[in-house]
Amino acid sequence: MGRKLIGILMEEVEIVRIMEDQVLNGPKYFYRNISVDSVIFGYHERELKVLLQRPQNFIKWTLPGGYVLKTESVDNAALRTVRYRTKLDNLFLHQFKVFGEPNRVKDDTFTPEAYGKIIGAKIENDHWMFENFVSIAYFALTEYSLVQPTGASYVEECCWFDINNLPGLIYDHSDIIKEALKALKLFIHQHPIGYELLPDKFTLPEIHSLYETILDKKIDIRNFAKKLTSIGLITKLEEQRNIGAHRSPYLYMFDKDKYDQLIRDEEIIVI
Repeated sequence: MGRKLIGILMEEVEIVRIMEDQVLNGPKYFYRNISVDSVIFGYHERELKVLLQRPQNFIKWTLPGGYVLKTESVDNAALRTVRYRTKLDNLFLHQFKVFGEPNRVKDDTFTPEAYGKIIGAKIENDHWMFENFVSIAYFALTEYSLVQPTGASYVEECCWFDINNLPGLIYDHSDIIKEALKALKLFIHQHPIGYELLPDKFTLPEIHSLYETILDKKIDIRNFAKKLTSIGLITKLEEQRNIGAHRSPYLYMFDKDKYDQLIRDEEIIVI
């Protein structure tokens, strides 16, 4: 077993230990009434996907998230919870909104009694986990194939869902996803997000389809390709992909140096 995987597993054990202890001593570890929630986006077969999890013995699903340790920043809390669910380091993460409506965490299916059955302990109605929380929301971008979602600790299932066909969600998590998609549609004009969502090598139709899927509109592929190549963001390779009779499109790659420059200079990329 690789050192990296061993380190991740050890971290999971520590997180589970803290999760069990937080039933009685949570405020000793975490800031009270502050949480993070992350909308993890992936792209597969012309569908924008969202990674969701379902707690044990529950019908509704939730976004990956958690509480903020007193020893970490809010951004690091989001990175920690995203890494815990994807097993990936250094995912692109962007904070987009704070959710703090009164009673936003009230849900008939997620109650102190129901949570007590998961952990095997009696949870009082005034338990700190059931107070109202302000949630700092992020969206993360990852290549779909790199994530192997599995349940762990108190999570029974973890799966990708098409953003247009989501299951029932707890609390205001459906609103968080809607706002994340709005933020992503704006962000796509300022950031070459294809670098985060596509494999290393891709065809022009594939990156074109990605942008059309996210923006939910038709884009002229000739002007689109011309823009990306003219600014040097993508580079044409000598390799071709055989996808059928008389269909062997050339492959492209992102120019990482140009990508980093665009981010550093905060240039606007209008699609």
